[in-house]
Amino acid sequence: MKKLLIAVLFLAAVQVQAQKAIPKKTVAKSTTLLKNLNDSASYAIGLSVANFYKQQGFKNLNTALIAKACNDVQLAGGKPLMNETQANEAIMFYINPKLRETITAGTNFLAANKRKAGIKTTASGLQYEMLSPGTGPKPAVTDTVLVHYTGSLPDGTEFESSVKSGKPVEFPLNRVIKGWTEGLQLMSQGSKYKFYIPYNMAYGVNDQGPIPGGSALIFEVELLTVKPAAKG
Repeated sequence: MKKLLIAVLFLAAVQVQAQKAIPKKTVAKSTTLLKNLNDSASYAIGLSVANFYKQQGFKNLNTALIAKACNDVQLAGGKPLMNETQANEAIMFYINPKLRETITAGTNFLAANKRKAGIKTTASGLQYEMLSPGTGPKPAVTDTVLVHYTGSLPDGTEFESSVKSGKPVEFPLNRVIKGWTEGLQLMSQGSKYKFYIPYNMAYGVNDQGPIPGGSALIFEVELLTVKPAAKG
């Protein structure tokens, strides 16, 4: 999805360049513009991309910056103003303006939370605190774990709880969100931790059921059992 967004944005610039390269007063017929197969293909790509974005509701884009982005990528020595991650975030913010607000709220929450007593922060940005210790083994990334957990948003909204359902959950540790994979490896069997997870270590910018895209998440987790991966 990320590379698709970048590629489509890149191709959109081709149309703009073609339009700017030829003064309008010289345009009498399509054959005047499309002098060879390269011209025809260039125009066809631009037309396809323009129609796609029109259907997606993109309006009033800055065509000068679209052309600049195209030149920055195509020309030797060009220096794009954004990297791939920044470009995709800009497109997502344009499509969903509320996303920026959600990410900002989560960032501010985590910045304030890390200053609280007992909160530790890993190099990745994951925050955690120990609620009660355990004496059992710590899981490896390839192990399977059985846990009880409660998940909530920074505003306190609870979106899921195995505790309330009375059914603990079992899963391979390397098949869950990054915040869980990293966080549960810090725990000993029998312990209970609380994790504060940045959106990029949770579900990213996409909505996930009751969880808005871009949300930081809070999980209270009790590690019940560690099941080592089968050898061999």
